[in-house]
Amino acid sequence: MVFTSFISPSLDLKQIRSEILSLQSELVAWRRTIHQRPELGFQEQITAGFIARKLAEWQIEHQTEIAKTGIVATIKGARPGKVLAIRADMDALPIQEENEVDYRSLHDGKMHACGHDGHVAIALGTIYYLARHRQDLAGTVKFIFQPAEEGPGGAKPMIEAGVLKNPDVDAIIGLHLWNNLPLGQIGVRSGALMAAVECFRCKIFGRGGHGAMPHQTKDAILIGSQVVNALQTIVARNVNPLDAAVVTVGEFHAGTALNVIADTAQMSGTVRYFNPKLENLIGKRIEDIIAGVCRSHDAKYELDYWQLYPPVINDSRITELVRSVAIEVVETPIGVVPECQTMGGEDMSFFLNEVPGCYFFLGAANPEKGLAYPHHHPRFDFDETALSMGVEIFVRCVEQFNCSN
Repeated sequence: MVFTSFISPSLDLKQIRSEILSLQSELVAWRRTIHQRPELGFQEQITAGFIARKLAEWQIEHQTEIAKTGIVATIKGARPGKVLAIRADMDALPIQEENEVDYRSLHDGKMHACGHDGHVAIALGTIYYLARHRQDLAGTVKFIFQPAEEGPGGAKPMIEAGVLKNPDVDAIIGLHLWNNLPLGQIGVRSGALMAAVECFRCKIFGRGGHGAMPHQTKDAILIGSQVVNALQTIVARNVNPLDAAVVTVGEFHAGTALNVIADTAQMSGTVRYFNPKLENLIGKRIEDIIAGVCRSHDAKYELDYWQLYPPVINDSRITELVRSVAIEVVETPIGVVPECQTMGGEDMSFFLNEVPGCYFFLGAANPEKGLAYPHHHPRFDFDETALSMGVEIFVRCVEQFNCSN
């Protein structure tokens, strides 16, 4: 198979074994096939069907329709050992693709704008390689193809369906292709890698009236504005300054005319933090502030508050395994970013709450090729050279996992 046209000429790939490099054209083809047919959360029928056909073709033991569209594939080595799971998410986003490429999305209003198509291709490449080297493999590897990471969350229902059981998973790893890092860099750290995500919607009920007679009203815009300002004091005055946290009001809707004082105002937003101890604090303070401001204006409110994902917390021992492998693949520690973090959220966190593991970032941006748009952008794309790098990292983690336990 020819792969050279897909490889960045500036990247030294000699640490990637030739058998994995020879898969590059297949990895690209799989990724582009998936990219052309993006599907939203719990709707990944085409993607799951593609994965299942490959697994059947390769005679890999697998189960389908877990948590609607999820798949679990299992490879047992020739020698006994512990069980390592590898997770790959499958879903796309409700975004209209603007890339002018021959593999652009065929589904209007849907796009793989976060790299999940690449995650699936990397997992398939890892399966393909390991299946042909069972005689050298100790232990068992479970591959979890997960739906709905972008929402409403597929990890939790897959766990509830028993994907970490029979056989019981001892540790789990996963990666995210990451355009915030250049191709050839890897972000891996112990502890908090990604933030918890909590969400809220609030509606404030005042009393509307004429803009010339404000004394007859309870101005919902004024009340809501005070709430927005006051919410920013939570992180500033209630969170330890050594703990990072963010409260964001992303939507604010009120009013119907320039001379009418609004009777209602609606707002929604997110809360993000790394420290799990903040789980109950910020939500409570948000309601305290809303209630207090509304009380001072004799207004009422409705508040919906919920947790989407907990923080992604990496286990120190498994993180060290991934870091040691990453350094080998990129040859020099300069290529490993040890303190890479983001306030973005990920439901990989549910898996990491159940078993020790490590989630890490694989740099995939290449500005020279115009492949540096951020995640969730309608022109997002990544350097596909990262696909074979991802397979190499996963394979080495599998090979060394039972050696280090």
